[in-house]
Amino acid sequence: MATTLVSVETREVLRCDFCNLVQYRPSNSHCRRCHKPLDVEEPVLPTLQLVPHPSAPPSAEAGLQVAGQVRDIRKARHLSQRQLAGRMQVPRTYISKIENGKAIPTLGSLERLAAALGVDICQLVRDARSIREEEMAAIFADPFLAEIAALLPHLDPVHRTLFQGAVKDAATGRRRSA
Repeated sequence: MATTLVSVETREVLRCDFCNLVQYRPSNSHCRRCHKPLDVEEPVLPTLQLVPHPSAPPSAEAGLQVAGQVRDIRKARHLSQRQLAGRMQVPRTYISKIENGKAIPTLGSLERLAAALGVDICQLVRDARSIREEEMAAIFADPFLAEIAALLPHLDPVHRTLFQGAVKDAATGRRRSA
């Protein structure tokens, strides 16, 4: 009885950095979808990817903010996309497109979406500034934190650092040795 060894060729699986397509390495080492090289010699700076394209309409950025809000609120309410779509009487794929930023809902759809989620429409279209203002209002609602915040401008950098260290130590239960 003879044993034959069979060599199985292993193929390298890659993800394109530009279009995120997962694929086997092609013979020309270029992406099958976007045709860009899969082996980039120079690292792409992440800051370059974060800068919005100047010709991108402001509605696209607003759509991404709505998408995140819809997803966050839906998950906080423990609803599936299918359940939310049922409440709105739309296909589940429409909810998916909204959450992925591929569809920007009309004002009427935003009203129905807010009603289905049980929130005010303003919560769906909040921008970073309004979220920050809400967070600051929550901080200043606590009398202790409001008093500390009023005193912080009077501290020099050394005392601020000491204060921050003391708070961290108190929060983690460590004691400072004198």
